[in-house]
Amino acid sequence: MRAAALPVLVLVLLLHALPAAAQKRSGYQDAGPQVRAMQDDDAANPGFLWVEQGRAAWQASPPGGPACAACHGEIAAMRGVAARYPAFDPARGVALDLTRRINICRTERQSARPLASEANEMLALTAAIGVESRGMSHRIATDGAMAAVIARGAALFNTRLGQLNLSCAQCHEERAGARLGGAVIPEGHANAYPEYRLEWQTLGSLPRRIRACLTGVRAEPWPAEAPEMLALEAYLAARGEGLAIETPGVRP
Repeated sequence: MRAAALPVLVLVLLLHALPAAAQKRSGYQDAGPQVRAMQDDDAANPGFLWVEQGRAAWQASPPGGPACAACHGEIAAMRGVAARYPAFDPARGVALDLTRRINICRTERQSARPLASEANEMLALTAAIGVESRGMSHRIATDGAMAAVIARGAALFNTRLGQLNLSCAQCHEERAGARLGGAVIPEGHANAYPEYRLEWQTLGSLPRRIRACLTGVRAEPWPAEAPEMLALEAYLAARGEGLAIETPGVRP
């Protein structure tokens, strides 16, 4: 077998081993009734403060460049976009998440500076774009060039890291549904980001949550822009295929 075919074969085997969408549990199902009620009510969901900021930013023109709306039209045209990211950009030869795609638009089309993944404006834009896909299945491309990216993410998910020598899979697959410090260990799906976490008292990105897990196992956190982070994001999206986009989610 050719070496180039190995990542695709590994990915196929991993994805076929995952449960069907109906058997996957969103973190919403593991939250308490008060947290679920907060997510369900747009007027009570704190994430909608960022959604409204993002909608305003969509219409605003940065100095020296056009507004997002000038190229893309109303933000409602973004329906389905968040549901298919991360995605491979053939022109650049790399996989991109939504944050990276927004920064490409900012630097190449709007003459604006790039934004950090936790910058308030970036969280607002990703929340506003994400909410347009709410209820749609998270379903990214898993073939072609994305296969190798996802396979790398799968390897990272199953690799023991840090001084505690734990992998993502040991918590979010082997022990999912058990309790840690009184809280239910979720399956670790990525369908609600950016999400408002009560422990943070603010909206946060998936890379922030991943870095918190890495710190928890006493491992060196990857930067948000690291290829390892993108690969793990891609695998989590493929792993959670079929779950509905919940942006902005609310979690404990």
